[in-house]
This record gives sequence, structure tokens and C-alpha cells, in this order.
Amino acid sequence: MSAHSVAKPEQYPLHFEFRANQTFDDFFAGANQPILEDLKQCVLGYGEQQIFVWARSGQGKSHLLQSCCHYAQEHEYSSFYFDLSRHSLHKSAIFLGLDDYEVVCVDNVDSIIGQVKWEQALAAFMQRHYERGHRLILSATNLPNHMTIKTSNVKANLSWGLMVQLKTLVDTYSIDALIFKADAMGLEISPQVGRFLMIQHQTELDGLWYLLERLDRASLSAKRKLTIPFLKQLLLNAQN
Repeated sequence: MSAHSVAKPEQYPLHFEFRANQTFDDFFAGANQPILEDLKQCVLGYGEQQIFVWARSGQGKSHLLQSCCHYAQEHEYSSFYFDLSRHSLHKSAIFLGLDDYEVVCVDNVDSIIGQVKWEQALAAFMQRHYERGHRLILSATNLPNHMTIKTSNVKANLSWGLMVQLKTLVDTYSIDALIFKADAMGLEISPQVGRFLMIQHQTELDGLWYLLERLDRASLSAKRKLTIPFLKQLLLNAQN
């Protein structure tokens, strides 16, 4: 979805998976707050023209790229989000016309690395987009220098601009993030419950968000608050 329809319908889908609950306000920044500010400035055209965000899976890269599209819409800039991990569902021609958008967010770039046709299409798009002065935000699980890139100018194109690494939320930050996310869902959990969940479920953050949704439904169904005894009962029932 974009703020403005600017592309020819035969070139690529005019709508993308726009996740309403993935905005900057829904993201627990912790030590990553400076990165959020960099992204906002980029979207508005005041900061870097290109930002490359990297971190291991489950740290919130996709959430941030979706947030950038929301933020662009709020400020009346056209935007487009594309997840390259789903590239097998599309043709590389999807990049044709994307440079019409003022803000483009390309997620999981490393998913197409090593596939020459896709690399070339990405490189050509990036050049057109840059020449028009539009903003580009990319994500991957690794730095371009650590990718096995086959097309010569792709590595240089990906490395141009600001490169930032999302800091992992650990210990207290993880619990705070869990409480923050639960509060945004209207679900009240105490620090003690947060610690219990973190200990019982050593998983990526997006896995914890999915768990919160399940617990929210269980809490509403049982009409009980999320206490540790209630959680233990839920976990025991799930094992039986």
C-alpha cells in the first residue's frame, strides 16, 4: 500500500502487506532509539538517503521497515514495502517502477543474494532510485561484505549510505520490551510474569509476540489475569 498510486498496474502489485500494528509507536526501542531517529530523518528527507539495517532474525528489522512506510504515509510521502524472502512468488521485474515511490523499504535483501537475475534487478533499481533523490531502507541478517554476492556493483550499492546494526535486547531490556508489547495489546503483565516468560521461552522476540497473542486469548477466555500460577496451569494443559 502506498500514500499515492504512482505505478503501472502491470509492473508490480500496488498493495503490499501493510501491518497496522507495526509502527514506531509499537516498537520497543531500548538502546536502538538512535536508529529509529535515523530512520525517521531518512523518511522525511532530512537525513541519509539510504540506510542498511542488519541484525539476526527476530530482532525487529521487518517491524522497523513497516514503521518507515507508516511514517511516510503519515507525512504524505508515497511508500512501498517488499519482503525479498518471498521473492519466489514474484518476478524480478517487480523492481520496475518502484523508483516512482519516494520511500522504498526492501526487507531481507540477503534472500536473493547469489541469484544473478535478482541481483541485477536490485542494482538497477537502486541506481534509478538514487538518481531521483528518493529514500531507500534495506534490511538483512548480515553486512554486504559477508554476503556471497555475484554481481559486481551490488555490494558497492548496498554498502553506500548509513549502515546500522540493531542491538539485541537482553536481560532487563527484553523484559521491558515484553511488558511494553503486552501493554500495547491491552494485556497487563508484571515484571515477575515477564521474567517467568523469558526463562520459560528462550526464543526470538517475534516468537514471544506470538506467545503474547495466545496468552491474551487464554486470559480473556478464562477471565483471569496473567499470573505465574495461571501461566503454569496453561503450560501444563498445553503439554497434556
